[in-house]
Parts: sequence; C-alpha cells; structure tokens
Amino acid sequence: MNSSQSTRPRVVVTGVGLFSPIGIGREAFAEGVLAGRSGIGVIDLPDLSEVPGHAGSEIPEFTLSAARKDYLKPQRKSIKVMCRDIQLGVASAIHALNDSGIDSESIDRTRLGIDYGADQMFSHPEALFAAASRSAELTEPGGEAEFQIERWGTRGLGQMEPLWLLKYLPNMPACHIAIAVDARGPNNSLTLAEASGNLAVGEAYRLLIRGSADIMIAGSTGSKLHPIKCLHASMWEELAQGQGDPASWCRPFDALRSGQVIGEGSCSLILETESHARARGANILGAILGSGSSCVVDRAGRADPQQAMVNSVQAALAEAGLGPGDVGHIHAHGLASRQADIIEAAAIGEVFGEKASTVPVTALKSALGNSGAGSGTLELAASLLALGQGVVPRTLNYSQPDPDCPLDVVHDELRPVSNTVVLNLSATSHGQASAIVAAV
Repeated sequence: MNSSQSTRPRVVVTGVGLFSPIGIGREAFAEGVLAGRSGIGVIDLPDLSEVPGHAGSEIPEFTLSAARKDYLKPQRKSIKVMCRDIQLGVASAIHALNDSGIDSESIDRTRLGIDYGADQMFSHPEALFAAASRSAELTEPGGEAEFQIERWGTRGLGQMEPLWLLKYLPNMPACHIAIAVDARGPNNSLTLAEASGNLAVGEAYRLLIRGSADIMIAGSTGSKLHPIKCLHASMWEELAQGQGDPASWCRPFDALRSGQVIGEGSCSLILETESHARARGANILGAILGSGSSCVVDRAGRADPQQAMVNSVQAALAEAGLGPGDVGHIHAHGLASRQADIIEAAAIGEVFGEKASTVPVTALKSALGNSGAGSGTLELAASLLALGQGVVPRTLNYSQPDPDCPLDVVHDELRPVSNTVVLNLSATSHGQASAIVAAV
C-alpha cells in the first residue's frame, strides 16, 4: 500500500436496498442467496418477444398497486412519470437509506449525493399508437397507411402524453431519488448497460475520497421485461433455452450453457467515509477498496471486451493496493453466453495467471437472470452479504466444466472462506467493462 492509499479516507457500505427476483430487502435477499434460490421461471412476456419458453426473472411482488401503497407511497403522485426501471431504482434507494439507519433530520443535505446507473428506457408501443395513427396516410387505395413525418407536428404530436418523455429518461432515477430524500449534493447518472452498476459505485467512492460528500447513494436499476427490450433480446442476444424448468437454463461457465435469461432488479448502496459512519454508530457491511473501468474498441469499430475486462480489473486492484493473490473470490459477469463466458475466463486467466484456476468464481445471473444495468450492484451486494456469513455464494446449474473456461466455479454448496476480498466484474458486448474491489 502506497502513502496515498494509507492516507485517503476509507469508504464503507452502511446500507443496502434490494429489489430482486429472489427477495425484496436485505434479509429476504440474503436468505435467497444463501439458500441457492432461483428467481427464474416462466413469466408473462409479450407474444411478440420470441423469448424461448417465456423464460425470465421477475419481481412479482413489485406491482403498480404495491408501489403506490407500500414501496413508493410518499411518491405515488410522481409514479405516473416513472417507468418500471425508475420505480425500482427509487424504491431501492429509499430502502437503502432506511436500512442504513441514518437520521434524516440530522444530516447535511448538501453533503448527501447520488450516483446512479440505468439502461436505456423505452415506452410501450401502445403509448405511441394514437400519435402514429394520426400521422399516417393511405398512399394508395386499399393499401396500408404509412407514417408521414410531415404530419407529426400538426396532427401526431398533440396525441402524446404531455409528460411522456420524463417516464423514460435514464437520468430520472437519480433525479427522483434526489427529490425523494432531499439530496442536494453531487448527482450523476450513468448509462452503460451492465457496466453501469460498478461504475456508479466507483464514481461515488471517488467523490467520498475527494471530500465532495459525506454520504452517497450509489446504485443501478434495470428491467429487460418490456415488449421492446424483449424484442431486442430475441433479435440480438443469445437467449437460454432447454427442456423442463427454465430455472435450470441459465448455466454460467458450464459446458452445456446456451445463453442468458432476461430479468429485472435494482440495488442501491449507502456509501460513507468510515469516520462519518463510525461517528454515528453505523452498522458497517463492507468497504469499497478500489474501482476500475475501461472501454476497448479498435479503429474498425470492433469491441474487445476481454482487454476491457483485463484493464478494469488491473486498475481496480491497483487502486486498492492489492494483487491478484489477495482476491478471495471473483463475482463474475457470468452471462452464460457461449462466447462471452470464454472471453471472460480468458480475461481472468490473463490477470490471475496460474492462480486463475484456483481462485473461487461465482455468477449470480444463474439465479437472477440479466437485468442489464441492475445486475452489477445486485451481484456486489450478494457477495458482501454472503461474505458477512463467511461464505461465497454458489453458481446455480453448473454441472459440467467447460475446458474453455478453466475456472474454479463455486457450485452445489456455499464455499466457506476466510479471505473476504471480492472482485466484482461486469462487462458489455460493446467493449465496456467495470470492476469493484470490496471486502467485509
């Protein structure tokens, strides 16, 4: 550890807000992780999605009615301008702040900030139907009506909801959270798909180190269970398929893996400097030690996610003042895509060398599915809560090792550990990657 690392403030996690397919809230989520529960199953997806077997991972308790009556009751008038991703993010942030035990009456609001990750958000097709219809015209008798851009301003636009756009902007989770908790400190939004969560935590961590805030709400939210996103997934992603219960279909690093399962979820972390947390007698759940990120694309526009992962892991370890041998386990991106898992295993091999086959690796997308931006923070929270019990969470559905992924994948049983340092890794197919080093 160099002198700058020894003198900079230590950043700790003092609260978590969790909305996941295996449980809402810290206790339910931790119980689901430790029990090896899966949130994947057959769900009600739009027929146009072509998602194999309608397999997905949803949060059935989080209905619009429940949001209004329970999770977002003080914000119920604002729900009309929140799509599901935003609702989940705001609810998890409020949960996290409550979980932290912070006295909302005594804190300096100008020192309370927010860093939040989200995916791109889309309206439902029916939201545009009336406006599109009014802008259409028959170009020939008996033919189909075609959209005419010239008609949009005079005929179509008036059919849109006045506040339509506010429901789908990816910076709105952070905006609504700030209003809900009266946070007047630094506020930023990140939209980098699955890499968003670690990036939000990393940026919040650095704001605290620089002294720009005392408390940061760092998190991410995402839901792929949407008509347009389902259509995109069926067109562009490798989606899992198999026989029997879809809960067995998502198989990260397994030789029989066939692809990812789409899902939804949100997680928020309360980060504080350790001195601030101890001064108020907070319950410390873990510490953020380092953060790294990278984007690698060649001149022809081809993404290189392997190099991006290598870069982000090395940067996070360097900031933490640690080496590969200091890592207790890796919480992998673990998409369960045939090629993506090979690339990730190669990146781990490049960083960890001979130790790559012995460091424990887990991947909770096997239980939660891929919620996009929401995934990284959910996976980080899962590792921290499990490490609090002295174990590494297991990867579900792993039974046949893949020679192309020579990793020590934790499966079947929880793995007892004494080394409580976790490397949390996320990546995208566009050459973006992010990593967090944390410990309990």
